[in-house]
Amino acid sequence: MTSYQDMATVDDKAPPAALAPDALRRSLGKRSIVLVGMMGAGKSTVGRRLAARLGLPFIDADNEIEAAAGMTIPEIFAAHGEASFRDGERRVIERLLGEGPQVLATGGGAYMNAETRARIAEAGISVWLKADLDVLIKRVRKRPNRPLLQTPDPEKTLRGLIDLRYPIYAEAAITVISRDAPHEAVVEDIIRRVSAFLQSPAGRA
Repeated sequence: MTSYQDMATVDDKAPPAALAPDALRRSLGKRSIVLVGMMGAGKSTVGRRLAARLGLPFIDADNEIEAAAGMTIPEIFAAHGEASFRDGERRVIERLLGEGPQVLATGGGAYMNAETRARIAEAGISVWLKADLDVLIKRVRKRPNRPLLQTPDPEKTLRGLIDLRYPIYAEAAITVISRDAPHEAVVEDIIRRVSAFLQSPAGRA
């Protein structure tokens, strides 16, 4: 069986020209651009640049969770477990989605929650930053404090998470490849694809 990290993504249909930032903001209305994907996909790094380009606030859901809990995410996992963290994550994202428009970066597991996915579809435009396994491995090694990777074989763990999560991430409205390229190139990809979505029947609904 071919795993998701081994599948090539081919996009042979170029999107229309990007909207200007002010036109894109008007088309968004109160909706947020919500970045989803694996740890190491670049949601926070790219999200900050995207928000700056569009003149929107940037919000990192993980930072908001830590502020609400008064603890770091590794501390939350250690003290209360993943289930408690996920419940808090769901509630924080629910609150943040009511504060758009903005660029909102979510944690890797947030989009796995069906309630969160439904709320994002109502109040935002989901953008999956899809990255291959080798790209993710190289990036996550730079941050050794990822709670879900505190295992004897982090690469195997990451492969398992990819196989579990990628079919769900694929439900996002937009998919953009996160790759070893300048962050601005990925930002441009997102702007073009969000522009195309906003000009489509689904985006105008």
